Amino acid sequence: LQLLQTSLFANVSSAEVSGVAFLGDVPIFVLDPVDWSIEFHWPWARQAIAEGDMGKLYSHSKLFLHNLIRYVHETVQQVQQDYPLVIQIRAGCVLHPNRTSWGFLDVGEGGRDFIVYDMERQRWEPQQTSLQADLTSKSLTSKKAITGLLEHILSISCQSHILTLQKYGRADLERQELPVATVFARTPQPDQLLLVCRVTGFYPRPISVAWLRDGQEVPPGPALNTSDILPNADLTYQLRSVLAVAPRDGHSYACRVRHRSLGTRSLVIPWG
Repeated sequence: LQLLQTSLFANVSSAEVSGVAFLGDVPIFVLDPVDWSIEFHWPWARQAIAEGDMGKLYSHSKLFLHNLIRYVHETVQQVQQDYPLVIQIRAGCVLHPNRTSWGFLDVGEGGRDFIVYDMERQRWEPQQTSLQADLTSKSLTSKKAITGLLEHILSISCQSHILTLQKYGRADLERQELPVATVFARTPQPDQLLLVCRVTGFYPRPISVAWLRDGQEVPPGPALNTSDILPNADLTYQLRSVLAVAPRDGHSYACRVRHRSLGTRSLVIPWG
């Protein structure tokens, strides 16, 4: 579970805040930058908030944002930093299968690591050699009420909230969508043939796509180029794998896809 928040401070009197929360790769809610209201992506996410102490934290989100903005402006004036500036926050926790968890809270400034909260040492640590990072780390570490609250949220509340979200949203969180694969060819040069395997519509994200030459898997090399896994608008994923071969080389080729939704089966799409 992680919360991503971005704040733009254009000058001493303005601040624009936006945010989004994910459980794994599933969006849970977004923060409306206009009125800071929380808009849930799923009805079950709103239901899950009602359980435990996370509901209280959500209800105090606007107070937290007001305090954050005030603190940033005060710090900027203290270190005489120039506007505009952008503050990014990534906070949340990872819940392992054995029910142990690991909390994290990182702060960036202008796209660079700024400070990070060390859960084991219960203190903030600067991530760059700057006066701003050093002063901010010391200032936040001295606020014992804040560090105590962070410990509770990141080590206890966050773990409990993941379990509650998983309980209410099991159908959506554990859904599986079958991949759809197509194979086609392109000829950028007379002596080169590009075999393209396009795989789309699958969920969850992990997938294995390989080319077979005469039934044997083609090893990694300069002739093989597989794209990153990219999101679709319908919360599924897609990728492409391209294999460069010589035209009429006498071999047979096929694209093999393995995915959780297929079980023990493989999807094999021959070319030609």
